[in-house]
Amino acid sequence: MPKPIYLDYNATTPHDPEVIAAMRPFLEEEFGNPSSSHWYGIKPKKAVIEARNKVAALLNCREDEIYFTSGGTESNNHAIKGIAHVHRKKGNHIITSQIEHPAVLEVCGFLEGLGFEVSYLPVDEHGLVTVTEIEQAIRPETILITIMQANNEVGTIQPIEEIARSAKNRRIMVHTDAAQTIGKIPAEVDGLGVDLLSIAGHKVYAPKGVGALYIRNGIKLEKYMHGAGQEMEKRAGTENVLEIVGLGKACEIAKRDLERNMKHMQTLRDRLYEGIKKRWEETKLNGHPQKRLPNTLSLSFYDLEANRILEEIGLEVAASAGAACHSDTVEVSHVLEAIGVPLDWAKGTLRLTTGRMTTEAEIDRAMQVICDAVEKLKS
Repeated sequence: MPKPIYLDYNATTPHDPEVIAAMRPFLEEEFGNPSSSHWYGIKPKKAVIEARNKVAALLNCREDEIYFTSGGTESNNHAIKGIAHVHRKKGNHIITSQIEHPAVLEVCGFLEGLGFEVSYLPVDEHGLVTVTEIEQAIRPETILITIMQANNEVGTIQPIEEIARSAKNRRIMVHTDAAQTIGKIPAEVDGLGVDLLSIAGHKVYAPKGVGALYIRNGIKLEKYMHGAGQEMEKRAGTENVLEIVGLGKACEIAKRDLERNMKHMQTLRDRLYEGIKKRWEETKLNGHPQKRLPNTLSLSFYDLEANRILEEIGLEVAASAGAACHSDTVEVSHVLEAIGVPLDWAKGTLRLTTGRMTTEAEIDRAMQVICDAVEKLKS
């Protein structure tokens, strides 16, 4: 039986064949510790240096501003907690939005338990944070603004450049979670104007369990992991050479093929949307119609349950739900709640995300399967 068509690229991505090829020597032969001074440590050390250079090239920053982590969650934790603890004497106020990933929201909640104050800003019906609301939320004790570059559920791209410009004028640091944007839209740190930026390897066709954190030179953070002096004494622990090599290669590919991949993913995303909309007009598009990731399609079907749709299509299409319906309750995602999607629409929300490996044939088949399922459930 063939595997279902994969339309959940915002959840995770398959390994790029070039990434696998780059990693293979460090799985089969080059097992040495990059901190070792003998022969076995030479190639692993060089590989980590090269990978760091490739990540830096993608972000257009210095290589000594890139720190490898275990993934996007750790990068977010290190950025937010690190700033909070080092700058607590200056202030205890952090600004974020209501639609951030749990890897940001949970960190902010944890810091509130330590006496920090957090402003969770609302978004408009498209999921956009306004610069005006951020400026109004700023206080003398504000030390950090953390806003994702683009939302993982509805794909809305935030005005990070404007936010960073406003923050810089007030000497406030800015962090952005770029887990969903790497390889989909430009994410150069000087263009964005951010001080810290988080990357997750498994969102960019690299392995799970590896990521990176950009820290602008001059920004001080508390150490995240204590021990030996790896990662320029910011994060102790023997380097995960195999996966760091994979992330470096993935970032090299992301930079090299960005324009082509953006066009490919958007063309197929729009083909899917237009096909579904043509056959089933009673659908609602969530997120900004233009300022949206090129691969992301959040669609709501009126008065249906997303988990029922997924049950119907599960053998042929893999996607995500925006709500979970139980016997007596409906759990709607915090993102759909924040943008004000009515319950009768929100409970029937699917997130369909295309990727580099998606084909036209897959899109046409997925379109038919989804519409057939909706029609069956409606009847």
